[in-house]
Amino acid sequence: MTSPAFFPPLVPHSAESLAKALGLELVGGDVGSSGRELVGVAPIEQADKGTLSFLDNAKYAGHLETTDASCVILADRFKDRLKPGVVGLVSKEPYRDFARAAALMVPSGVKLQGTVLSEGISPAAHIDPSATLEEGVTIESGAVIGAHAAVGAGTTVCAGAVIAHHVQIGRDGYVGAQAVVQHALIGDRVILHSGVNIGQDGFGFAMSPMGHLKVPQLGRVIIQDDVEIGAGSCIDRGTTRDTIIGEGTKIDNLVQIGHNVEIGRHCVLVGQVGIAGSSVLEDFVAIGGHSGVAGHLRIGMGAQIAAASNVKDDVPPGARWAGTPAKSARTVFRELAAIKRLGEQGTKPMD
Repeated sequence: MTSPAFFPPLVPHSAESLAKALGLELVGGDVGSSGRELVGVAPIEQADKGTLSFLDNAKYAGHLETTDASCVILADRFKDRLKPGVVGLVSKEPYRDFARAAALMVPSGVKLQGTVLSEGISPAAHIDPSATLEEGVTIESGAVIGAHAAVGAGTTVCAGAVIAHHVQIGRDGYVGAQAVVQHALIGDRVILHSGVNIGQDGFGFAMSPMGHLKVPQLGRVIIQDDVEIGAGSCIDRGTTRDTIIGEGTKIDNLVQIGHNVEIGRHCVLVGQVGIAGSSVLEDFVAIGGHSGVAGHLRIGMGAQIAAASNVKDDVPPGARWAGTPAKSARTVFRELAAIKRLGEQGTKPMD
């Protein structure tokens, strides 16, 4: 349930105004219900009167007949199951349109707030005189902005975050509490959640029986526009070239990106993924949680890697792989089915 204490201010809307704003068809309801104010958002099974909800998964369709929500965004095939009196907004992409509606009603849920709800530059921040801060920047207490660093208009740097020397942060971005950014150029509308580390040394050593010699890591990290990086994730800078995160890519919590890695546009990496050095992910790659990609590999455009997989070979564009070592998901399922059949057959007792 949405809490106004955590997400102020709530902007009330009616089902009618949301339908108009989102271009959706109004169905169901009773006299005047489409014009009544909606004052919150909630999951369909927990929604109260006055709240907006959505249905995207057929597994939860039964809740349409019992929900107390005043308005539900749903697909056309479910509209006849709406509880009497509940207004429906018919959508081809219910989850996406719910996200758009929630952003209209709770705008602070889209533009992340600082940790202390402050605006402007805290006198307790440490800002080098040579740093450049554009208008509308928020720098919270304890944040450090290094020499010749630049922070774009509308960006928030939360308490305890460190923006090292010569780093550039674009406009309307967000750097969470205790995040550290060094040797990096970051685009507009980039979100770095709490504890993210960007641009530290890559894990590079010249291995030898005489010992392991540290290789200087002389590259940068380039993060393009509209990237989001989850809490506790780490992205190493390149050795002699750059580590690159492409436009619109979304990275979950606790993800490790090694040096020289190039990630394309609009990729999705779920929690606990690790990408070893110098691998390339082309555009629109999706990797499930707790998966690993070995170094110097190429994952083709649109490929999907199932959770808990370990990739040791190049993956063709559009492929769906799974398992350890990862291979075609279809092959993995056939192998599992064969093993199951063998188990069901049993073995003859030994004499």
